[in-house]
Amino acid sequence: MKTRFLFLAVLFLTAFSFTAVQAQTLPVIDLPENVSLHFISPEPIRYVDISTESISGDLPIEKVLRIKRIADSLLSPAAADLQAETIVTIAAESFIAQYKIRYIPQQAGIEFQTRIDILPEHMKPLESGITLSRVQLEKLASGLLFKKLERDIARTKAFGIEGNVNHLATFSDYIFIDVGYQNKTNLKFDTDEVRFKIEDEKVTKASTVQAIEIKPEYTLFKNPAFRKNFRNVYVFKKFSFPGQKILKIELNEKQISGRVILMKLKYKDLLEADVL
Repeated sequence: MKTRFLFLAVLFLTAFSFTAVQAQTLPVIDLPENVSLHFISPEPIRYVDISTESISGDLPIEKVLRIKRIADSLLSPAAADLQAETIVTIAAESFIAQYKIRYIPQQAGIEFQTRIDILPEHMKPLESGITLSRVQLEKLASGLLFKKLERDIARTKAFGIEGNVNHLATFSDYIFIDVGYQNKTNLKFDTDEVRFKIEDEKVTKASTVQAIEIKPEYTLFKNPAFRKNFRNVYVFKKFSFPGQKILKIELNEKQISGRVILMKLKYKDLLEADVL
């Protein structure tokens, strides 16, 4: 009971501060009549608030919020909030997200979004956690270099380069990704950058690919050229993503050769990460 009370206290305080800072731009989503909109959360949804009575909502399953405009409010000319923007607040176990819902008339031949994935850039942590200094991050990241290598997290092989995610680890609100590469060719690999993107796991030809790039909070080493071996540890603030998406790690070579080495991590890989 005490734990539940503390969670609700943190939730309402966070929601208040999140709403108060309206200088930041919330994502705007169009919702016409006769359309159900589904928000997909990577975590079970614990709390929902809809700021007007012209929109109803329910949780058909624990990770899905479904909202729809109420028919009576559409028919009533006195429904003053129809043209107003509705704020929908969604809180899960570790984050809170808000969206502006805008009413627009239904138009023949125009398709509207019926599914919204709650992405990392829409999330605000419910708990501030521990903020580590660069010295502390360096110490934790360096410690991974002395641990026994894992070989079953993620591996790849392309263009004579073998890649491996050596370790996944967490500490408070931080995620540590230890990545290593071996060059099996006689050609030096001139590293341009290593990029991390959240993308759909399965992409059809007819679909539009939406890639969200996330940047490390800290990188143990610079990304140098290497002839035989390259290893680095990347530290991120805690993030999550839906189960149908993956975290793609791209090792990019400078032009003209421009080799790109890809590795993929699933969300369950992050959930199974070691604790430092």
